[in-house]
Order: sequence, then structure tokens, then C-alpha cells
Amino acid sequence: MSARVAGKVAFVTGAARGQGRSHALRLAEEGADIIAIDICEQIESVPYGMSTRADLDQTVKEVEALDRRIVAVQADVRDYAAVKTAVDQGVAELGRLDIVCGNAGIFSFTAGGAELSDAMWSDMIDVNLTGVWHTAKACVPHLIAAGGGSIVLTSSTAGIKGFPNFAHYVSAKHGVVGLARTLALELAPHSIRVNTVHPTSVDTDMVQNTATWSLFRPDLAEPTREDARETFASMNALPIPWVEARDISNAVLFLASDEARYITGVMLPVDAGSTQR
Repeated sequence: MSARVAGKVAFVTGAARGQGRSHALRLAEEGADIIAIDICEQIESVPYGMSTRADLDQTVKEVEALDRRIVAVQADVRDYAAVKTAVDQGVAELGRLDIVCGNAGIFSFTAGGAELSDAMWSDMIDVNLTGVWHTAKACVPHLIAAGGGSIVLTSSTAGIKGFPNFAHYVSAKHGVVGLARTLALELAPHSIRVNTVHPTSVDTDMVQNTATWSLFRPDLAEPTREDARETFASMNALPIPWVEARDISNAVLFLASDEARYITGVMLPVDAGSTQR
């Protein structure tokens, strides 16, 4: 273990599995204590199985195995009061807040934007954009109290360019960029940096499920991970179908660390060159 964020406390949303768990573990490996939240419930418009309390408990076990402290709370980012309560509880137990990872997000899709239901649109915007705003709003007072810090918000390649079949997701992820750019200006006097990361497809449950494989291979009745691999690879410039969660976590760690102390308001793609195509 090195110590790039030693003595710091990080708040991670969507921490029960996938990128969120990976971020929590990567920051813990480098010395941070963790405040973690996740909805641990299903949202009806989401076409794949979402996280469970058991998943969040597993994140706790893995962080504690690194000899770091963690406060884990089941909370929905759509509920500002719940997010604030979780943050306040974590700071009360761990003493401070230095790093914020606004990672929680969902994915869904249709045959086209005109076919989106109101529920799909509302769920997406409420989680992937309003939830990110709730995260920042609840955390900023603690960052100011700590004398500064780093906010890293998870956007997507869909926050840089458009994609067919998920207009609501693209809209939310572009919105995250606008939020980050504005917060970077507003919070700079408090020595708080705000940046976004933009992954291509990541090898997590959000991508590796039958519904998403079917989106990428509509020609097959029951496509598999291997069936979808080639189509995913065609989206990237580098010859890979998807990146690993740890690849994104390494970018989050960099932006959270003092190595990035003068970097704010930037979009950092971790996208295997997909936005260059």
C-alpha cells in the first residue's frame, strides 16, 4: 500500500458493486477511509438486476480487509435528506470529508427517443443527474470545513457525444458535465476541485446483462457476453471491447490526489479512444 490519499475520507455513491465498489477499494488501498451508500433496491425501469444489501455488505468486508474504516448506509441518491443524513453520519464517525465520488447511476434504453416512457426519463434524470447534484449539495459544506477537497463525478462517453437508443442517459450525462463545470468555478475559492470521468463500456453488471447484450446484438434471440464482444469492441479505437472498473478507479484516484491539485473543471475520458472515432 502506498499513501496517495492517506488520512483522507472519501464519500462514494453506488458503492455496493461495480465501479462504486472499485472506487471505494482503490481509495482505501491508498489510505482513505470510506463513507459508502447505495440504493440496494430495484428501480422498475432498469432492465437488469440492481444491487442488494448483501452487495453493500461485501464492499464493507473488502474495505475493512484493507484495514480501513468504512461507514456504509443504504440510501437512494434521489432522496436528498437520506444522502445528507448518510454524509453527516459518516463525517461524525470518521472526522472529516475530503473526496467525493458521485458515481451512482442507472442505464436503460429503447428503440428511440420518441419511445421513452415518462417513467424511464424521470428515473434516469432523477438518479443520474439530480442524484449527482444531491451528492454535491450534501458534501460541499463538509469539504469547505475541511479546507478544500476533490469532487469527481462519473459521466460517460455519452456525456461527450450522442448515442442512439438512450437519449435520456445521454442527456443526464451531458448534464453532469455542465454541473461539474459550474461547481468548479463556484467552489474554486474554497480550494475544492471538481472534475468528471468519462468511461467507455465497463465490465460491470450494468453492461454484462442479457438486456444490454440484446441492444448490441438485436439479430440474436438470446445473445451472450461473447456474442456482444465484437460489437462493443467496434466502438473503441483500441482493440478491446470494454475496460475494467479499476481503470476508472485509477483515474478517480488521480483526480482525488494531490497529483491533480491544480486540475479542475476538466473532462477525463477513460474510453479506449472511443470519443476519437
